[in-house]
Amino acid sequence: MSRVSVEAASADRFADVQHALAGGGDGASCQCQWWTLTIAQFSATGVDDRRRMLRDEIEVDPPPGLVAYVEGAAAGWVRVGPRVRQPRLERTRAFASVSEQPWDDASVWAATCFVVRKEHRGEGVAVALLDAAVTFARGGGARILEAYPIDPEADRRHTANSLFHGVLSTFLSAGFREVCRSRSDRVVVALDLDG
Repeated sequence: MSRVSVEAASADRFADVQHALAGGGDGASCQCQWWTLTIAQFSATGVDDRRRMLRDEIEVDPPPGLVAYVEGAAAGWVRVGPRVRQPRLERTRAFASVSEQPWDDASVWAATCFVVRKEHRGEGVAVALLDAAVTFARGGGARILEAYPIDPEADRRHTANSLFHGVLSTFLSAGFREVCRSRSDRVVVALDLDG
């Protein structure tokens, strides 16, 4: 198994963030802005605009995500941070009515987007990113870390690209508990970080 390390995104790692996002799926075009913008705002922006937005986010503390490296090469990305900085979550029907936490609580963080470059899938990158996201959230003062993974066992039609939410089994193995399902395959999970 390859050695995986994870670091917080920073301005000097922006090229690595871009490399991680460009490894398959919609990461390169989305620039991990899906949860930060309304549908109208997202539609009105282009890739260059979203790239600038992500760069601006990375220059603010805490940064909005973490970069995974496999033997020194950027291999993956996870968005993790205060849920209030990802306002589209509250507007998403599948999550809005089922979260146990108030939407204006800055101590509730969310891990929302995972990207693993195609050549590094199956090497434990997603697990390393989630483990680091838990540590990062705890260190940032989060009380709860919430996430919205897919359960591919409930619906096998999911493609690798649709798994950017993460896979339920990864979260359950990391100690998250299932809060609710809005559909058989869409799950809200949470991890209490106070304990």
